[in-house]
Amino acid sequence: MAVALILLTATAAMPPEFHRFPAIVTIAYRVERFGIPYSWGGGHAESPGPSTGTCEGYRGRIKPCPAERTRGLDCSGLARWVYAMAHGRDVLGPGNTDDHVRQMRRVRAPVPGDLVFFGKVTKKYVKTHHVGIYLGHGMMMNAPETGAQVRIDDIARRKDFAGYYRY
Repeated sequence: MAVALILLTATAAMPPEFHRFPAIVTIAYRVERFGIPYSWGGGHAESPGPSTGTCEGYRGRIKPCPAERTRGLDCSGLARWVYAMAHGRDVLGPGNTDDHVRQMRRVRAPVPGDLVFFGKVTKKYVKTHHVGIYLGHGMMMNAPETGAQVRIDDIARRKDFAGYYRY
């Protein structure tokens, strides 16, 4: 909670030229500076923000699973925390990428701050496995995988793009 207050205070005190970005993007860039590690299931505690993860369902390349001893964020935990800070409340909730995409509407022309999902989404079927925060120019803020930190990545580097979504 203290980190969230620091981030909110820091973004509120930013020079006016930074306010051209939506709060979601500004906060995402601030979060990236903390060097928060990826943790499978991290960010899904009762309140949004870094938390230890879970090894349930873990299929990462690092063995044994480090999630239960790593305080960090997974991809949907990152999106949840940034959106909670930007909206002033937990708008996405503790669910996974499938739960989050169901709360949003698909958009054809993304703007910075939208979420970019990977997997498959149709009118009858939702099976996503990854989400990032769209930053513009084909880039996203991303909690990519075990062993990595929250970082900026090119959207095109990931396979099975499912679309851009707006809350």
